[in-house]
Amino acid sequence: MNEAATQVIDEDGWKSYDEFADGIDSFRLPQSDRSGQHLEFVLDSGETLAVDFLDAQTAQWSAALELLSDSQGKAEYDAVQVRSEAYFLNLKLDGSSLTVAYSTATGRAVLVESLIAETESPGVPRVRQHFQAARLQGVQASGEQPAESRDLIGLRNIYRYSPSHLYEHVYISSERYAWQCLEGVQRGHGDMDLATVWKLAEGLYVFCFREFRIPVASVWLHDLGYQLKTTGIFLGLNGSGEVEHSRGGGDIYPLGSVRYPDAQPI
Repeated sequence: MNEAATQVIDEDGWKSYDEFADGIDSFRLPQSDRSGQHLEFVLDSGETLAVDFLDAQTAQWSAALELLSDSQGKAEYDAVQVRSEAYFLNLKLDGSSLTVAYSTATGRAVLVESLIAETESPGVPRVRQHFQAARLQGVQASGEQPAESRDLIGLRNIYRYSPSHLYEHVYISSERYAWQCLEGVQRGHGDMDLATVWKLAEGLYVFCFREFRIPVASVWLHDLGYQLKTTGIFLGLNGSGEVEHSRGGGDIYPLGSVRYPDAQPI
């Protein structure tokens, strides 16, 4: 068991990560078999990430990244074609994950490193995340370089992940979002957690959250264009204190938005 793994205690009926994540990928877009393909990204730090897909489930990768202790290895991968030109890729590592959202039309990408800290720190989410913009080798980069975005502030959406998973999100500021469960094992539960949003392309946003109450974080690619679909992953400690990777995805139903006339959220 990873040294970061400790028993997660269920208090006041609060559900562990694996309990609420069960079935949350029911309405997810299908997996994409990338067997035999090669991808290489140049990060804004100047480093590179190379991925060779060995078969329908396994990839060989190499990179030198801020949060990750390993610089290369084999990993189970998760790939989804979100649009004809946009992809969501996740590599499941030991106690961490490496996620890339990229466009073959613009050659732009957003890379997210997620890592479960070895120990808890009061007032700080257990799972940390680091973000970088990148370019896809072999494609002439066009359009704006991906960056943190304030576009979602004030939006209120419902997310249907399965017949029994329905959540509401309200994007509060550049650092926080609020959520509540409308249907599912977490019904009646909600919180305000740390969140980060990067814009990949028009209507495509990488949305990430890091929870305070339980050791879990997530990476999503929201398609807020015509598709109104979201594709994501979770990384955290389950109810037994073991590292667990899970998939998520479903449909987005916008409820509306607000705009601040004067003072703005951070």
